[in-house]
Amino acid sequence: MSETLSIETHDLGRIYKLRNRKKNEEKTLLALQGVNLEVRQGELFGLLGPNGAGKTTLIKILTTLLAPTEGTARVAGFDVMRQPEEVRTQINMVSGGEASGYGLLTVRENLWMFAQFYGIPTPVANARIRALMEKVSLLDRINTKSSELSTGLRQKMNIVRGFLTDPRVLFLDEPTLGLDVSAALDVRRFVRGWVSEDPSRTLLLTTHYMVEADEMCDRVAIINKGQVLACDTPAHLKQALQREAIFEVVLQTPQTLVPEAITSLEGVKRASIIEQDGSTQLELFLAEEAALSGVIAAFTSQNGRILSLKKREPTLEDVFMKLVGLRMEEVEDGEPAANS
Repeated sequence: MSETLSIETHDLGRIYKLRNRKKNEEKTLLALQGVNLEVRQGELFGLLGPNGAGKTTLIKILTTLLAPTEGTARVAGFDVMRQPEEVRTQINMVSGGEASGYGLLTVRENLWMFAQFYGIPTPVANARIRALMEKVSLLDRINTKSSELSTGLRQKMNIVRGFLTDPRVLFLDEPTLGLDVSAALDVRRFVRGWVSEDPSRTLLLTTHYMVEADEMCDRVAIINKGQVLACDTPAHLKQALQREAIFEVVLQTPQTLVPEAITSLEGVKRASIIEQDGSTQLELFLAEEAALSGVIAAFTSQNGRILSLKKREPTLEDVFMKLVGLRMEEVEDGEPAANS
């Protein structure tokens, strides 16, 4: 029996045209290019990439808020361009950091009003509001004006709003952005539980937090510069790096390390260097563990002193770095560190 797909895209692309009125010039920005995705019904699917990678553009297309420049997309079986009204009846969306609701209304009143927009009967709406607020640890604020909520609590209210309609397909765009550790854990736990409760539900989550994607998602698509670079389970993505031995080394060295000098050593496949106050943090990706002795010998011959050394397992950060050549934060900052 074939799998039911909740989301599918074929060669999806989006180009923005930017006009500089002063110079009377028009430039194009490629936001998405050739995106092919299949998200199965019942999945919690992650879209992992840095800010500006195209994640939000993709979600806006899938939620009918933005038209693609090329390609097609279907959500819950409906074409987003030809059947937008049908798509909208099946979905909901929450974006991290958004300011929604009316400040003069209480949390319950805001959520009840939103439920009325979707035609949810008041008794059903009130029951759902209480149940959902309890799950995200917000029930004690049910009668608090939304203007009096902290940023984290307001985001929890937005999360409840997204789940209130019990959509077939839910889109969460950076849902834990700006939340403290405790609030983010509440949201992640609730999201994972919501999908697990009903196999007909599907959730697409965008994030630039590696741990969030690793812990929550059934499968992850890594996206950068508008292109999907890899798509698989977190375990399988990391398993591709298991053949490499990864070591973290902190050392003191009398001179600045040059990446090319390290990668020229036998058995070194890649290296990442971060200069810190008084020490250097180095990540080594070796073809095999035996290559480590040669690297250590090279350090000590240059009067380098090793402060700590440990081996670790591959992470999604390592997968991203192998695909892109930079760490996530380096892509976002636009300032590459010393990598090879």
